[in-house]
This record gives sequence, structure tokens and C-alpha cells, in this order.
Amino acid sequence: MPYKAPVEEFRFLFDHVADLATVSGTDRFAEATPDVTAAILTEAGRMCEEVLDPLQRVGDTHPARLENGVVRTPPGFDEGYRAIADGGWVSIGADPSHGGMGLPMTLTTAVNEMMSGACLSIQLNPLMTQGQIEALEHHASDEIKALYLPKLVSGEWCGTMNLTESQAGSDVGALRTKAEPNGDGTYAISGQKIYISWGDNDFTTNVCHLVLARLPDGVPGTKGISLFLVPKYLPDEDGAPGRANDLRVVSLEHKMGLHGSPTAVMQYDGATGWLVGEEHDGMRAMFTMMNNARLGVGVQGIGVAEGAYQHALAYAMDRKQGRSLIEKGTGTIIDHANVRRMLATMRAEITAARSIALACAASIDMETATGDAKWAARAAFLTPITKAFGTDTGIAVANTGMQLHGGMGYIEETGAAQYLRDVRVTAIYEGTNGIQAMDFVARKLSDGGEAAHAILDEIEAQAEAARERFPDLAEPVWQAGETLRETVDWMLAQKDMNQRFAGAVPYLRGFARVLGGHYHLLAAMAEAREGARTRLARFYITRLLPEHVSLLAHATSGADDLYALTLEDLGA
Repeated sequence: MPYKAPVEEFRFLFDHVADLATVSGTDRFAEATPDVTAAILTEAGRMCEEVLDPLQRVGDTHPARLENGVVRTPPGFDEGYRAIADGGWVSIGADPSHGGMGLPMTLTTAVNEMMSGACLSIQLNPLMTQGQIEALEHHASDEIKALYLPKLVSGEWCGTMNLTESQAGSDVGALRTKAEPNGDGTYAISGQKIYISWGDNDFTTNVCHLVLARLPDGVPGTKGISLFLVPKYLPDEDGAPGRANDLRVVSLEHKMGLHGSPTAVMQYDGATGWLVGEEHDGMRAMFTMMNNARLGVGVQGIGVAEGAYQHALAYAMDRKQGRSLIEKGTGTIIDHANVRRMLATMRAEITAARSIALACAASIDMETATGDAKWAARAAFLTPITKAFGTDTGIAVANTGMQLHGGMGYIEETGAAQYLRDVRVTAIYEGTNGIQAMDFVARKLSDGGEAAHAILDEIEAQAEAARERFPDLAEPVWQAGETLRETVDWMLAQKDMNQRFAGAVPYLRGFARVLGGHYHLLAAMAEAREGARTRLARFYITRLLPEHVSLLAHATSGADDLYALTLEDLGA
């Protein structure tokens, strides 16, 4: 089934859940009027449907490959990328002084999701560039900004992020890549990086790598790491790509999915680079890009979930099997109760995850526009939930879509399996979901629970406001908020961090469950009379929200029973 961009869904959520009007009411984002927003969504949606969606299967069946040191991308990817770049979709949120649109992250998030739903393999490229643009805007010298940002913003050049090494995955501080001063303000970068998404391509004139490396006087661990900009081609005096830098693609990873997107092993042999930010402060600068990417990766999961859902719905409406047990049915498998349950679960989960992501993006926008520390804390708090729950939702929905197809879901020609293969990595990269959960119970509670309690206050206040109209929906959401508040307080009481870490994943998921109920209730309240959104909210709150009870019970079980199991008990 051809992908259909959920433009109207975004417009509804902007108006009633993410509150884009508050964002556009600031001086910083005053140009994000309803007319501009509608035009952006419509045009981006059309590009996704007409240009990117046809590349979804092409990228899977004609993978990116390395030929004689040159990366060859799938047929049509050059035209697809050019449509993204020429449409300005790389740089929606970039500073207008360098050619960007300067529009809210909330709008960028919607466009990124639509591109992910149409073709995740190609969308990963501009996502990396968007993160690099933000990192350079915040940390690079004026000279670097003037030379690189216009070309990154226009899509003429693209960007990557180089953190991981074979011995330094999540433990970035164990990296061995070195940076030696050249004496002229540049540095010689030497080392090898792995898992570099879109490490090279054959459709942009330059690829700009942000590389973490250690200077000779850098102390061990993350505090001794610096960040460098290392281009594939060194710019000449006119800023055009000049001679090749001393770097190369060693190989491309053989992956489960995302075959259209080249994931490279990169070798740097004294490559020329420029320092970004201060010496030994590379992690802070890189985290600017990583936080952008964590929101973006969560949105990738949601986009794939939307694509998988549309694919499954079309199949359910077409496939005839069994006898319908309902009057005036369609005669297809969508009449069957279990198929209906699967589809309702998929749709309800997408709405919950999408609402969380947009709320996170809107918080980032409000922080940008106002500088208010409370918005910054809210954005930081919602980021790991967005990343982990968004990608978990993508995996679960894609898996359910395969199940709905029955045996045909296991046959590659139907395309159902590709969604699951492509989205599976999103729970792993940009910090595994387990690491997101550990951050959620550690750094995100380091304020004594202030950000968490502020969100819980909103959830309970909204539930109180909804009691008169929807008593059957408001009460469970309010009670879920109270149970979650007790769990937050339990986490805060644990001074041994391992007690928190043992239940971090179910705690994060339980928080997402309750947020999902809150946003579904908001959507129901926005309807003039009971309609599709109220019915979907009732399904979520009745059937899915109760999972928070077991999740939060798991979260508060501590770590003792885990370590009571001996290695022999585990079969080691």
C-alpha cells in the first residue's frame, strides 16, 4: 500500500495536544502561523508520498554497496535526497542567518516522522545533518559556521556523527582515536570508528564528520575527549571541496535491515580536522547533537510504526479468510475480533508515542524561545521517554503488522517484514533503550523529582477537568497518575543507584503508559461530541493503560532478587 502522510493527524495534535499555538505565540517562532504550518505539512507530506515512498522497497532490494572504495547508493536515492534538500527539509529549524527556515522543532519533528514512515533508510541522512547543524550553531567558531553551515543547511554537504569504536561502544570514554596539533590551528586525527550512519554517499559533494578524539594531554575517560570537524574533502580558498582528506571507508556493515543506508567503518590516518568547542569539552558539544538525534530516533520509530500500520490495515481490508461473526461486515479479516484488537492497539500506541514526541519537541521550542529553565528540564525529562517508547512502539507495531499478515508477513515480497528489520536498530543506536532508562532514573531525577512531579500535576489536573464529561476515562488516568507519583517517590528514596537501575526500563515504560492515557484523554476532550478519538481513547485507557500497574510494581522491586541469582543459576 502506498504511504499516506498523516497530515491531518499532525494538525489536530498541534492544535489540541502539543499546543503549537503557545510556541508560535513567542517572538522567536512567530512565523509558525497556522497557514505556514499547514503549507509545510502538506508539501512535506506530498514529497514523502510521491518521492520517498517509492524508494522504500528499492533501498531494501538494492542495498548500498562499497565498490573500489566508493559508496554506491540505491537507485533513485540521489533524486530522493535532492528532493529533501531542495525542499528545505534538511534545515527547517536551522538559523535563517545561514539559510535555514528557523521554524520550531515541533514542525521539524512532524516532517521527520513523515519521511521516516515513507523511507527510513534515506531519512537517516538528513537527521544526522540536522544534528550536526545544531552542534555547530552552538559550539563552532565563527569561521567554521560561516564556511560549513550554509552548505549543510542547503543540503549541498551532509554531516555524520563519529563516536563508537570497537572497544568503546556505550563507554565512549574508552575511545583510542587521537588528535595531534598540527601547529597551524588544525589537528591530525587518527583512529577507526564503527557504525557510522551514512559515512559516505555518492550524491553530496562533501561529507562532514564530527569526530570524538583525545588530545595528547587529554585525561582518560570522557573528560579528556575533544570534538573535531573532519571533512571528506578539504575546502579550498573559495570554500569548495578541494583535495581528499586522509580518511576512507574501510567497509560497510552487513545489517539486519536499513539496507539502503550505508553504515560505515571509517579510518582516519592523520586526517585534517578543526576543533569544535573547547579542548577536552567534546562530550558536551557532542551531546547537543546526540540529544537532537535521540528525539529524532524516537520519531523514526513512530514513523515506521505509521508505515507498518497503514500496510497492515490495507491487508486487513483486502484479505478474505474465515467467516465474519458480525452483521454488515466487510467479509475480510478486519471483521475478526483479534485482528480488530491488533489494529486498535497499533493505532492507539502510535497516537500515544506521537503525542509524547511532539510534547518533547514543543518543550525544546519553548526553552529556545524563552530560556526558561523549567522548559529545559521538561524537554530533558521527556527526551529519554520519547526515544525509548517511540522506538519500542515502532518495533511492537511492526511486529504486530507481521503477525496480522499471517504467513504472508514472513514472505519478503509483501514488504511487512522490512518494517521490523529496518526499525529494530532504533532501540539500539543513540544510546540503547536500557541506557535511556538508566538516565531517566538517575540524571532525570537529580532535581529531586521536580520535573517528574510537574508533569504529574498536569496529568492529574487534566483528569480532574475531564471528570464531568468523561468520568469513566478521567478516574483511571487520575489513579494512574497517583500510582506513578508513588513510584517516583520510591525511586527518589533509593540511594543505591542499582536499586533504581534494576527497574529503570519498566519505570520508563510505565511513565510512558500514563502519559499516553493523559494525551488520549486530551484528544477526547477536544472532540465536540464523542467520535473516533474518544473511542480510541476509551480503548487505550481501558485496555492498555492498566499495564502501568504491573510495570510500576516491577520498577519498585529493587535489585536484590537479580543478584540473588548466581552465575550458575543463569547457566554461566
